[in-house]
Formats: sequence, structure tokens, C-alpha cells
Amino acid sequence: MKRTMLAALTGVLMWTVAVTPVSAQGGTQARGGGGQFGDRLDVRNMENPIPVFDSVWIEELTMMEVRDFIKEGKTRALILTGGIEENGPYLATGKHNYVLEAMGESIAREMGKTLVAPIVRLEPGDPERENISPGTIYLSRDTFKAVMRDMATSLKSQGFTDIFIMGDSGGNRGPMEEVATELTASWGDGRAHVYFIPEHYNYSDVQTFEEEVLGIHEVMEGLHDDYYISSIMMNADLNSVRTNERLQSGKFIINGVSLSPVEKTLANGRKIIAFRTEATVTAMRKAMGEPTSNQR
Repeated sequence: MKRTMLAALTGVLMWTVAVTPVSAQGGTQARGGGGQFGDRLDVRNMENPIPVFDSVWIEELTMMEVRDFIKEGKTRALILTGGIEENGPYLATGKHNYVLEAMGESIAREMGKTLVAPIVRLEPGDPERENISPGTIYLSRDTFKAVMRDMATSLKSQGFTDIFIMGDSGGNRGPMEEVATELTASWGDGRAHVYFIPEHYNYSDVQTFEEEVLGIHEVMEGLHDDYYISSIMMNADLNSVRTNERLQSGKFIINGVSLSPVEKTLANGRKIIAFRTEATVTAMRKAMGEPTSNQR
């Protein structure tokens, strides 16, 4: 997954810095970002010299890979919004972002011709509100909208033609819809379209799926935590639900449902991801006016 690759790359970078003489690192005169010792090459039209890396995440791709994907017709992009907030004693504050890591990968590959922009990891709220829960970080509503607006416009400017905005936190929905409406009105040239996909936030349907298909019935304990959320998060990062710590403490259970064995919960999580992916992709195709899976 994304975090495993980032950890590996970070390790390589730290090792490289450790063994490289200071003089070879450019000293205090380094300008950063590579190409410190002369004018940077214009690589925009350079042929990619290596095999293409298999990823749908724009931040994991090289400029050449993104450029060539767009030329090949991968002109759909996802803007996903999450948040950092209180989620009880077991789940990381970035719960929604972990969910989006799993969902973004699945949706982009199922939809086809789709890449994923960096996740908007902060949610709209009042940063000056008193007694904000520890760990919670807000963007003002205007800032949140400006981030999405600038992201969508950047994607349009490089050749993406269908841009989908969706989120995993309920409080994000209003600003997301407003941005999509505003950009639809201002992008009158028809070269690009932006769509708000509210159907992605379908947790009431997920609960029904969990009960009727998976046979899992939760008894809510009052925590901002659920079995289905945990199962999705575990597919992104087992540490995000404190798997080892809870196993050691005999706390690997939520709302009366055991999360053990891990393999079973991961499998259920993949089924929930597939269920949500189908609903989301169907809504995306409908928004574009394309036939859905039921119509093909």
C-alpha cells in the first residue's frame, strides 16, 4: 500500500544522506529539488527512459508517467476529501483518510482511465472554536473550498476532462457540492467537467450490506467507531486500528463484534470496499451519461 512504499523510500533517502559527503550534498548553497549545479533540464517532452510504474495515485507517479497516461486517455481524476478528528480509543485520527486510501485505489481501477489526486486530509470547520478535540485540525470553510477549487483547476489545466469530487466525512459534503456547482458554472468552454458524487458516502447502505450479506450485527457502544470502518482501514494499514496493541490487551473487538481473526476481517473489508466501489462507479458513470453496469 501507499504507506509501505513511502516508508521504504524514506529509509532509502535517509541512508543516502547518511553516506553522502557533505560536499557532495551541495553544502549551504543547495537550492533543493535536484539540479542544484546548473540549469534544470526541460523534461516535458523527454521520452520516459524507464518502464511505467503501476499506480493510480498522481503523487506516486513521475511527471512523465502522468503526462503519458493523459495522452493515452486517462483523463478522469478523483479529488477525495477526508479529515482528522476524534475517533475513540482505537482508531487513528486520520480514519477517513485511511478509508480513502483503500477506496481511491479500488474506485480508480474499477472506473478505468482514472487517476487519483492527493487526498485532502483536513476537513472544514472552525479552527478558532474553543475546546477542539486533541488531534483535530480544521480548515476554514473558505480555505477548504479554495483547496478543492485550485486542485480541480490544476487538473483541468494539464488535460484532465472529467473530475470527480467525493468525500468520506459527512461535514465535507456541503462545501464539495458548492465547489462542483461553482466550477460547472464557470467552466463554460466544455473542455472539462466536474462532478460531485454524494453516493460515495453511503454508510447506511453499508450497514445494511454488513447485516444482510456478511451476517454481522453490531451493538453500538457509543464510540465513533464501527466494524465496517475498521475492516476498511485495516486493508490500508493494520496499525491504523491498533491491531497489535488491542490483541495484546484483549480489546480486538468493537460493538460486540470480534475483529479476529485478522484474515477474516480483511476479507470482509474487501467485500465492503467492493460494494462501495460499485455504488460509486455506477454514480460516476451516471453523472457522465455513460451506461452503468446494469445497462451494459
